[in-house]
Amino acid sequence: MIRYNYETNFELEDETVFSNWLNQIVLSENKVLGEINYIFCNDDYLHKINVEYLNHDTLTDIISFDYSEGNLVQGDIFISIERVRENAHNFEVSFKNELLRVMAHGVLHYCGYKDKSDTDAGIMRKKEDEKIQMFHVEQ
Repeated sequence: MIRYNYETNFELEDETVFSNWLNQIVLSENKVLGEINYIFCNDDYLHKINVEYLNHDTLTDIISFDYSEGNLVQGDIFISIERVRENAHNFEVSFKNELLRVMAHGVLHYCGYKDKSDTDAGIMRKKEDEKIQMFHVEQ
């Protein structure tokens, strides 16, 4: 089950479309969907979490807490809408495309993908692109 929580004035247009897509991502990685909570927030909200739980005094677009066990994918994914908007502008992509990227990014971490090394980051980016294409096919 996927739940959406809004700690800012942003809301997804059609949660069902996003949930179906995210479930397809999980299935395409041969995993089972457990419970994933997306929390959409602002920079201040996410910064506080970053400092308190990760001891990082920086802004970020996403923080995910992974509670997955075996093939069961579950966790909490916090996304700063402010960071997503700024990143979309900086990378010259649409807001929706950047939002899809970070939403997929969190789930891909739960599926076992890492991004700390350059090699792993490259693999993660390719997977993100692949999963974004799955969303566009569903439309």
